[in-house]
Amino acid sequence: MENTVRKIVVGIDGSAQSISALRYAASLAASLGHDLVAFSSWLPRIALEDYTPEWAPEQDARDALEKSIAEAFGEDIPANLEREVTMGPAAPNLIEASKDAAMLVLGTRGRGGFKGLVMGSVSSSLAAHAKCPVLIHHGEAATA
Repeated sequence: MENTVRKIVVGIDGSAQSISALRYAASLAASLGHDLVAFSSWLPRIALEDYTPEWAPEQDARDALEKSIAEAFGEDIPANLEREVTMGPAAPNLIEASKDAAMLVLGTRGRGGFKGLVMGSVSSSLAAHAKCPVLIHHGEAATA
């Protein structure tokens, strides 16, 4: 039996590429009648880090996601937009999210990318292992 609720999941890390991918995915979701999920993940504090009681990594990830959404859409946030913030590494979390998705949309490379790379390690991993089609968005300045 086919799943009637379809969604497009977008990996967001705050980079310009992920924000551009979110805008593109929003137009796809609207065209296809799918829900849109802005997806981010966070890692817990490790024992060797300086202890800063004010630092809350999960809340920082939620705040960064909201900032990315605001940058992508301003006040015109799509009505079908959902937010998901999950603990753990981005690639495995997005692979898990892809199990229930119609499509996964990612920017070419994220915050940790090296200049000159076409795709980052997360994008490469997801292109190989996701459970749904993956669209790697090259950004608004890309030409055909």
